[in-house]
Amino acid sequence: MKKTGIILLVMAIICQAFTQEKTDTKQEEKQKGEKAEMSDNTKIIIGRNLITFEDSDSAVKIRVGNRGLSILESLEGSKVNFEKYERLEKIEDNEYDYYDQNDSERRIRNRARNFRGHWAGFEFGLNNFVYERSMDLPADISYMSLITSKSNCININFSQLSMGLTRHMGIVTGIGLNWNIYRFEGNNSITIGADNIISELVPEGDVILKKSKFSTFYLNVPALLELQLPAGYGHRLNIAAGVIGGIKLNARTKMVFEDREKLKTNGDFNLNLFRGGVTARAGYQNFMLYGTYYLTPWFRENKGPNGYNLEPFEIGIAFTFND
Repeated sequence: MKKTGIILLVMAIICQAFTQEKTDTKQEEKQKGEKAEMSDNTKIIIGRNLITFEDSDSAVKIRVGNRGLSILESLEGSKVNFEKYERLEKIEDNEYDYYDQNDSERRIRNRARNFRGHWAGFEFGLNNFVYERSMDLPADISYMSLITSKSNCININFSQLSMGLTRHMGIVTGIGLNWNIYRFEGNNSITIGADNIISELVPEGDVILKKSKFSTFYLNVPALLELQLPAGYGHRLNIAAGVIGGIKLNARTKMVFEDREKLKTNGDFNLNLFRGGVTARAGYQNFMLYGTYYLTPWFRENKGPNGYNLEPFEIGIAFTFND
């Protein structure tokens, strides 16, 4: 009864509009030859009811929830049809949309266009590396041991592209800058030795290092499949996983001595130019936890510390700004 009453009320308004239109025939004659005006569409949500009003030169369509009517104008006169629409999906906690069989594919495509992933933003985390899937390094490369709490990474993901498969699932890619800092635990740094492999660098004399770190700078591009789960009040839980690739932009070592003297060295350090790995992230709204493991060996084959292959990883938090 409530929906029927709303339909009758809207019909009365339309009938009055048609009566007014007939009295304005002179105005219409002046507009002959001009292009037809664009349709006048209105969408209103009252409680759990979606009300739409579509007005064009040839038809007027009214929908209240999953019921509606259409008034078709032709040379023979007006024709009124009552229609029933199927529910497309639940939009939010208390909002619904409906469609007929003729425009279902268009509506589904529109829903997919509204998908926005979670990549663009800032990330901060801790990084380290493993040898043969273990963090226990061989004794002859103990100089690569890190201060884990001070070995961190900063990522700036400044570009994002979202390709929706549905309203709540899609492919996400983009571009980001990845800066990794590895702080050595011992009184040493690293260098390329005479045999062209990474070797230990120990300062000469009795000087003591206050800080020693190795940093790398990469350009990253991910390919993620993201799923967004409604969590009430329009909020979402976001889960994404996929692959990530990177290209090396720079690498360097830095040593700070007790007398505050600094020594910086930029170089190739036998790092692979390209790297690839797997990544996953999960969170609520714009706050996420993430982890990335690079399957590509960190250094070129047999050119790492004492010829060993190491694989880096990082874990941390992300703050995205897609919403």
